[in-house]
Amino acid sequence: MPNIKSAIKRVKTSDEHRAHNATVKSSMRTAVKNVEATLASNDATAAKEALLTAAKKLDKAASKGLIHKNAAARKKSRLTKQLNSLNA
Repeated sequence: MPNIKSAIKRVKTSDEHRAHNATVKSSMRTAVKNVEATLASNDATAAKEALLTAAKKLDKAASKGLIHKNAAARKKSRLTKQLNSLNA
């Protein structure tokens, strides 16, 4: 454990940030899984709604630096591609 006051505060804030980032990433992954589940059940309208939610969470995570912006774009692109093939 650190002895210096600023180092103690740094540990505390980094723990808080780590916990917050974990919840954001978890909710992002859950949203992506919900899209995949609705796509598997061939429910186009529910998949479209789930995709909007997932895209928002992916963009938010990318803007905060939790995932790379190209990774977010790739995931959104692949999900959109699957939704479009379902509609076709």
